[in-house]
Amino acid sequence: MSRPLRAVLFDLDGTVLDTAPDFHRVLNAMLSEFGRDPLPLSAVRPNVSHGAGRVVRAGFPDADERHFADLQRRFLEIYRSGLSIETRLFEGMDQVLKELQSRGLHAGIVTNKAAWLTDPLLEEMGLTPRFCCIVSGDTVAQRKPHPLPMLHAAKLTGVDPSECIYVGDAERDIQAAHRAGMPGLVANYGYIPAQDDTANWQGDGYLNTPLELLGWLEASGRL
Repeated sequence: MSRPLRAVLFDLDGTVLDTAPDFHRVLNAMLSEFGRDPLPLSAVRPNVSHGAGRVVRAGFPDADERHFADLQRRFLEIYRSGLSIETRLFEGMDQVLKELQSRGLHAGIVTNKAAWLTDPLLEEMGLTPRFCCIVSGDTVAQRKPHPLPMLHAAKLTGVDPSECIYVGDAERDIQAAHRAGMPGLVANYGYIPAQDDTANWQGDGYLNTPLELLGWLEASGRL
């Protein structure tokens, strides 16, 4: 961790963007289609970082394998038609991105979300120009917790992995970062199930708000 920092890489859902309200909206639309009662946001939010499949399972826990595949396709169909209706940057993230830019630090995205969802979402949010690289779940042959997406992001950015840090809200994010040779910071403000103790993830830092990243960077001695 002694090399100067040149890039900060982020997970997307639950770290940069609060996408849970749109996942919640889509799931409840599906539940309505099938004559089921809606779920509160609190029942959906902890599942969002694990993707559409986990969210669909929260609403249809009794679906068999074949029906579940149909439900997941329907979920993605509705979601793609309204990616950013209720999605917003987490409070403070805009300031974080501006501060990174002012310091000459690169910012990038490494997500397990498929590119056909990631790219238009970032475009709709006006965020694409703010990131030097966008690595989606199907950009390379492996997904987090494998280190390959992190290494690919560093390569695209033109920096050594040891010159990066990664911020994410799932244990696989920290695992991927460490396997790629970079510190991993836990976004405790993200989509973390109540039963998960993030202290066991061996993170190199724990952020309760996006703005706490700026304090961590100052204290790191790597700027």
